[in-house]
Amino acid sequence: MTDLYKLNDDVHHYLSVKYLGEETIQDLFVNAQKEIKDEFFPDKGFGKMRLAKAKGAITNFKKLSNDHFRTVDLMLFYVEVGTEFTNTYGDIDGKFYDSMNSMYDKVIVECEKDETLFKEIKDRLYAVVAESDGIGWGYHDVLEESYYSISWLEE
Repeated sequence: MTDLYKLNDDVHHYLSVKYLGEETIQDLFVNAQKEIKDEFFPDKGFGKMRLAKAKGAITNFKKLSNDHFRTVDLMLFYVEVGTEFTNTYGDIDGKFYDSMNSMYDKVIVECEKDETLFKEIKDRLYAVVAESDGIGWGYHDVLEESYYSISWLEE
């Protein structure tokens, strides 16, 4: 078992979460955020914008931590950073916006199931809609439609 722990990072993280708890989950969360951000805005150079790698960071965090709230937070963070990227560098392409819209929709679905979650992140959800205004490919319209599909939760 010790050899497996040393050889495989996923096993290492899984066992750390299982036995070390909250501090390890927070470290994994921060690392996942960094992985996502680095795909768009690395410390040096230009972002490679590998969407699969950024989404993989979310999937790995979810598998290792089983932390629902932070997983949804990372999903929204992905959309926030993607929106910031396109506002910084200009319109990308339809595939990029499809990925952003799909992830945003997944966050919306989770908010429909959990009003407390929605209340925690509603300002960020709306901020993405506001920040997307003027972006092409119908991006803003799709985000706005998704957001207002759950706005009744605010009442």
